[in-house]
Amino acid sequence: MKTIRYILGIIVFSLSGYMLLTNEYGILPYTLFLLGLMVLIQGISEIQEKRKVIGIISMLSAGFGLFIGLYILLS
Repeated sequence: MKTIRYILGIIVFSLSGYMLLTNEYGILPYTLFLLGLMVLIQGISEIQEKRKVIGIISMLSAGFGLFIGLYILLS
């Protein structure tokens, strides 16, 4: 789980840096979607470590991020 979270973090960081440097905001939905996946994995890890409140809040935040990312991609 940690390696997947780190890989997603590096990808999100790279895409965000690219957007800031080039002012190309067309990849923003992909960044939001990947950020949602990263927070979802973090929420799953928190629940496995018996920190249920933080895990549930993370999963709700991830659901919102994934919804917004998919909504923008599909529209």
